[in-house]
Amino acid sequence: MHGTTARKQNSSRRGKAVAAVVGASLVLAACGSTKDTDAASAEGGGSGKVGVILPLLTSPFWQSYNDYVPKMADSEGVEALKTVNSNSDPSQQITDINNQLNQGVKGLVVAPLDSAAIEAGLDQAERKGVPVVAVDVAPDKGKVAMVVRADNVAYGEKACQYLGEQIPSGKVVQIMGDLASVNGRDRSEAFRACVKKNFPKLKVLEIPAKWESDTAASKLDTLLNANPDIKGIYMQAGGVYLAPTIQTLKSKGMLKKAGQSGHITIVSNDGIPQEFDAIRKGEIDATVSQPADLYAKYGMYYIKAAMEGKTFKPGPTDHDSTIVKLPSGILEDQLPAPLVTKDNVEDPKLWGNTVK
Repeated sequence: MHGTTARKQNSSRRGKAVAAVVGASLVLAACGSTKDTDAASAEGGGSGKVGVILPLLTSPFWQSYNDYVPKMADSEGVEALKTVNSNSDPSQQITDINNQLNQGVKGLVVAPLDSAAIEAGLDQAERKGVPVVAVDVAPDKGKVAMVVRADNVAYGEKACQYLGEQIPSGKVVQIMGDLASVNGRDRSEAFRACVKKNFPKLKVLEIPAKWESDTAASKLDTLLNANPDIKGIYMQAGGVYLAPTIQTLKSKGMLKKAGQSGHITIVSNDGIPQEFDAIRKGEIDATVSQPADLYAKYGMYYIKAAMEGKTFKPGPTDHDSTIVKLPSGILEDQLPAPLVTKDNVEDPKLWGNTVK
């Protein structure tokens, strides 16, 4: 979550659908072309209900993703069941996956909460010959047809670069996500490494907050008491950290608008409307727009392709992204996630400006 949480990753399957796939030997280029896939469709592949499992619904980011799911399912021709919310509980998520499989779904789109724990659910799906697409978080192990995600290493690097260019020296805080999630690990490690390499005069203080707003608020309050000279903050998930961070700074008289003396430079991740409003007000300075709309769109696109027996290769796509092979061997479509500042916050193409 990206604002967010999870655990991940990929492979192949058994059963009739797979037999049809192997027989047809259908391999698509990463551009996602469908011109060679009629044979699989003619065999009846690609039909059936799809289960969609959310990690949580307490974040505006995931609320937006949830709203996009039925629209994108409709536009991609996917019969998606009503979404299921795992309520930030990795064990509940495995139960949710099993419940969906018992309902006879032919595909699953899952946003993993725990990159390691999700393997149990992925194994159950593989045993039943049901393809899975992972959204937002890559599993550490297990078979998925595709991971639909943005480059989370780039999130941490973009945040580091922005803060480093604004702050010559001093203390900066990164409010981290759940380190059991590859997203939390990628963002944290990338930010840390970038600061060390490029901005050695910055001192990084860290708050492990596990994508929990209350944890972020209480730990930030304690940290600010001990370090009132903080100059910058990196929030790894605006969906859960924006409100508590703003409120904590306000309560201490430390929320100064951009341009004012004493302003704390803040960069976030998610791209929700609330972050855009905070940028307009000068309360925060930047965010990386994590594409909730494209997560839903390409989650549906790739699960339909998997149900039809289509496969993909690493390389550039026809939708401004790149499919990469992760160290685990799983394929990941890394969707674009632009940095948003006061200079481009009004861009109508940003999904955060289209949410009503």
